[in-house]
Amino acid sequence: MEYRRHEQPGCGGCFLLLLLLIFLSGGAPLLFDFFGLLLFIILFIFLSGIAAFWAFTYYVKRQISAYEKSQTETHNTFVHLLVNILVKIAQVDGKVTRDEVKTIRHFFQYNLRYSQNQLFWIKELIKEAMVSTASLDALLQEFRQKFAYEPRLILLELIYQVLYSNEEVSQAELQLAENIGNYLGISSYDQRSFAARYKAGYRTGAQAGEVGEDKYYAILGLAPGANFAEVKAAYRKLSMQYHPDKVGHLGAEFKKVAEEKMKEINNAYEFLKRKLGQ
Repeated sequence: MEYRRHEQPGCGGCFLLLLLLIFLSGGAPLLFDFFGLLLFIILFIFLSGIAAFWAFTYYVKRQISAYEKSQTETHNTFVHLLVNILVKIAQVDGKVTRDEVKTIRHFFQYNLRYSQNQLFWIKELIKEAMVSTASLDALLQEFRQKFAYEPRLILLELIYQVLYSNEEVSQAELQLAENIGNYLGISSYDQRSFAARYKAGYRTGAQAGEVGEDKYYAILGLAPGANFAEVKAAYRKLSMQYHPDKVGHLGAEFKKVAEEKMKEINNAYEFLKRKLGQ
């Protein structure tokens, strides 16, 4: 038989002993005073918690309002539609998991480098999107009506980034991204560019260096072995599409996305130019 140590006894009766001591030393009036003080302390803690929660909520709403007022209507509409579209994509399977919401929030925090005030706003937009009755088709239709080709490319790029922030991407999710690209009028070339880039294992940042020199072809939307004429044509096309000035009206963070994209495009072009001896 296994030996088990005996635990220290609890003090479940200590409170009763304390009440008995109060009763014996001061009688019933003192006992009532004790219960009154105890009730006051409990009520004070409860009301303080409510007041603290209200104060924090008020602070967050003021921060959100101030941030929205500091941005253009175009920027706010773009982010609002982007969040709603991403949430609707997550809802395609009938539910939105905590991991999916976390992925969307992390995307804005780490990919777009949002500040705490901006993240308060994104959290509120996600909550609103979760209960919104707007369909994905209606959101995409509004997006297509309000934004030109270059912002549509940014949207599709961000959709792929969010999808590939998960360890596994299903064929259904890839098909949905392709359908969205078709609906937005994204050319077949540009869609192949996205598909080649991500199927080749291309991500952003440090992960991009993990796939070898083929990543440079993938960045330009080309298959490995493309000749210099194809590389040059792809470079010129992408340079026009991702020029930061074309998306500057969407806000500083999306202009930054375009700038980083241009750096990747330039690096890929210079590498392949040297490799092909041009």
